[in-house]
Amino acid sequence: MLEVFLKGHDKYYGVSDVLRMFCGVPEERKEEGKVVAPDGPDIRLVNELFEDGRSVTRTDDREYEFKGELLEPGREIKRSLYMALSDITSKKMPWGCLTGIRPTLVALEEESSRALEERYFVRPDKADLAFRTSREEIRLLSKVPEDSLSIYVGIPFCPSRCEYCSFVSSDISCHMDRLKNYEAALEREIELIASSINRPLAALYVGGGTPTVLDEKEFASLLDCLYSNLKILPDSEVTVEAGRPDTITAGKLEVMRAHGITRICINPQTMRTETLISVGRKHTSEDTVNVYRQACDMGFDLINMDLIAGLPYETPEEHVRSTEKLIELAPANITVHTLYKKRRAAMSREKVMDHGSTGRGLDDCVAESYRLLEEAGYHPYYMYRQKDTGHGLENTGFAKGDTGSIYNVAMMSDCRDVLSFGAGGMSKRCFAQEGEPYKHRVERCPTIKDALTYIERVEEMAEKKIAFFEG
Repeated sequence: MLEVFLKGHDKYYGVSDVLRMFCGVPEERKEEGKVVAPDGPDIRLVNELFEDGRSVTRTDDREYEFKGELLEPGREIKRSLYMALSDITSKKMPWGCLTGIRPTLVALEEESSRALEERYFVRPDKADLAFRTSREEIRLLSKVPEDSLSIYVGIPFCPSRCEYCSFVSSDISCHMDRLKNYEAALEREIELIASSINRPLAALYVGGGTPTVLDEKEFASLLDCLYSNLKILPDSEVTVEAGRPDTITAGKLEVMRAHGITRICINPQTMRTETLISVGRKHTSEDTVNVYRQACDMGFDLINMDLIAGLPYETPEEHVRSTEKLIELAPANITVHTLYKKRRAAMSREKVMDHGSTGRGLDDCVAESYRLLEEAGYHPYYMYRQKDTGHGLENTGFAKGDTGSIYNVAMMSDCRDVLSFGAGGMSKRCFAQEGEPYKHRVERCPTIKDALTYIERVEEMAEKKIAFFEG
């Protein structure tokens, strides 16, 4: 068991974040002043922060300290701990000592990708990715007025439960009776709140789960409700996460086109049918191709397609082949996620995380996918990371031309307000900080996660959000 004793600070969360990268799920034992990693090597460390801002991590016979310009204390303690663990385990992480969800935010503080390498030990290819993506995020964010609002509408149901899924969603085959009632409650919440919205709408995103799990009548009713109650302007970006190819019908595509929606997501996750079956999806790669071509023929010209790298039922090379197949289809956006483990997912941590190897197979193949995408004319436009991601990698959205989703950037940046409708949604208000153009103070307003409870308490949720945005 690896033990890290904290001295001169109480930054347990930061220490845990670094330990997690090397040694699995840590345990904070604040009453003992330490964080432990039961699966780590049998060693004792002291992570100390001095009054002058220096941080030193010590073993019984070695000290680790960065000799150079100091970072703020929270980053400094992580940097010295990373240096120690990297040496002890002989591992180097792609993102070095950066543990946060947004490496691009750190990249905006620097004048070159080289600074990320030298100050945070970020690998050169990742430093370049973060630096370039951060500048594109800011370009897209400039299109979103600070007084505008983005809206998320959540449908937390799917036709089946994917083994890797970590979202608050339900297998609709077990909850058919709830879906119609949920859709009605969602319309009720929209109607209750809409009259209090007096701000320009920058983006609307209908996500899930799988929104197209609604039948054609219910799906049309939801879109009618949105367009009749919200001030959706001609230049408002509207996206529907159609998601599973097996839920997309010609009727639903026609309804979206009738409302003027041209941006949709069709997400195969992999183009290998055997993998799809193994993870619990109910469609084939051929279904994906057929639905994509149908959507293109109907005039949908802004289509995003998601892939997941690191699925356990296929090799990393098969992920590259999936990337090649999507490039042949040539959607406007392709997003490459790396499989990550969340507590609610059925897939075990062992299937996701491999602390016993360096993971170069997956790492190299993700890099190869990125290379193929850029060679085909795509560029990274937003990027984020999640805890317990296989081999410490990231999720990156690629776009052709000026087609990147402003909702994705506005939502991930924590620089623009978001109003969320539906169970499990998170509304937020972002307040600019003087002297910090890309860092905002964020206040959040969560919605009940359970769909049945949401249905029962929808008026309460609406009142709560109205008060939140008026405060």
